[in-house]
Amino acid sequence: MIEQRIALGISYQGTHYHGFQSQPIVPTIQEALEEAISSVANHAIRIFTAGRTDRGVHATGQVIHFDTRSERQEKAWVSGVNALLPDDICVTWMRNVPPEFDARRSATSRRYQYWILNEALRQALGHAFVAREHRPLDAQVMHDSAQALIGEQDFSAFRAAHCQSLTPWRCVEDVRVFRRGKMVVLDITANAFLHHMVRNIAGALIEVGSGAQDVGWIAHLLAARDRRLAGKMASGAGLYLKAVQYPAHFGLPVVELQGDAQWPFS
Repeated sequence: MIEQRIALGISYQGTHYHGFQSQPIVPTIQEALEEAISSVANHAIRIFTAGRTDRGVHATGQVIHFDTRSERQEKAWVSGVNALLPDDICVTWMRNVPPEFDARRSATSRRYQYWILNEALRQALGHAFVAREHRPLDAQVMHDSAQALIGEQDFSAFRAAHCQSLTPWRCVEDVRVFRRGKMVVLDITANAFLHHMVRNIAGALIEVGSGAQDVGWIAHLLAARDRRLAGKMASGAGLYLKAVQYPAHFGLPVVELQGDAQWPFS
């Protein structure tokens, strides 16, 4: 039987998983997905993803692909797989794609949001879905500072020490910081991201917004290209992979990479 390539849209709450990528012993998103999809396909499946999110990071717009020799209806790849997944992982759509499609390499843009609950007292509910900063944050100052990130440049200052990317150069297409009531939101779109890049940027912007650093600090860090100067990495709890963009000819669902940011679960 001829193999076919399938793409799936995936959403998940990352709280109880040690990131996306399979690891020995500990639970991961990839492990849960491969087990469920393999059961529906009736043979072992290996999946490939648009982005390997970290421990505790969530997604509403993740994309994966896999090859299978099994013929199944769309309902089987969506409802059938969902019936076998834990409640905190869900397939949202399915498409047949050509053999040249690759969930990671074919992507042209990725959009992340980072949600910060900005109030002094911690909350008993919802702490797994947002980061919290007790110091008052000036979202406009954070936004102004973040504009230094736009364009193709060296992001070594915001790169994890163990990042495996061959180059620190990335192109940020759009970045905004704004307030939604008690929430401060970082919304950033780029062609790709380095390991921990968004969380490191969020951590630095929190220092700017709190007044601990001035508005020019982000530009200074970019020029210095030294991760040690950029301060503490922000928590994974507030980070969401919102959307991945692909060329139109692949026929995947159209996603919004810019525009007004809404609460991830709305």
